[in-house]
Amino acid sequence: MRTSTVTRPLLRPMRRGGARHAIPAALACGVLLAATTACGDSSDRTSPDGAPGINNPASSRSPRPAVGARPPGLGDRIWKQVPAGTRQLVVVYGDRRDSPDSLVVLYEKRGTAWDATGSWRGHNGRMGWTTEHRMDDERSPVGVFTLTDAGGALADPGSRLEYWHDDNAFAPTISDDEAHAHDFDYVIAINYNRLKGAPPYDWNRPDGVEKGGGIWLHLDHGDGTSACVTVPESGMKTLLRVLDPARHPVVVMGDRGYLKS
Repeated sequence: MRTSTVTRPLLRPMRRGGARHAIPAALACGVLLAATTACGDSSDRTSPDGAPGINNPASSRSPRPAVGARPPGLGDRIWKQVPAGTRQLVVVYGDRRDSPDSLVVLYEKRGTAWDATGSWRGHNGRMGWTTEHRMDDERSPVGVFTLTDAGGALADPGSRLEYWHDDNAFAPTISDDEAHAHDFDYVIAINYNRLKGAPPYDWNRPDGVEKGGGIWLHLDHGDGTSACVTVPESGMKTLLRVLDPARHPVVVMGDRGYLKS
């Protein structure tokens, strides 16, 4: 996929993923405060409601078992929101409505069945989940969102999505905490209240600033975020290399109770 490079981010006061800070306009996903957040590099073989326990799909030589006509743990309400042409799903199973802990599973459709091909422990908003996300609520929005744009402070690792590389634009400048130094090495923009086809750090909010925005998939650092979803570095690299615009990838995200209802 074509890689874009941006070299001069604008500076402006900005709210990201539910938090307000004066940071480069290039930064756009759940601002992480050193005193209250962290993202870790742990992966887990825990499986959602009977899904196969797996990690990096590239590391396994055994075939993946098909999980059925839809991924486990997804009820009719949320499943009806998945576009008919979608062939790749990133499902974020939040442990509980008010929990920052989650399991992120990559599913790919093969024939009529969905196969689980990657699984990682991760985190979401530090206050959990909401169906009515607002600026500063520190909860991740429940829903189904397309995935079209990516980027990061590091060079493109082989992304099929459009990738914007800029070490300054993605620098976590709000904190000197070493735990956050690599949060935005790789990011994938979640298309919640943003313009598709724009860099992840684009400031436009089509539905208004108060509905939040700048919500990303990005590197985990061990704890909750302002609204983003995090996975370990191995997971981000896998997602960037596997998610294919031609297969219309989406993220399905929320607490388990809501997703299965």
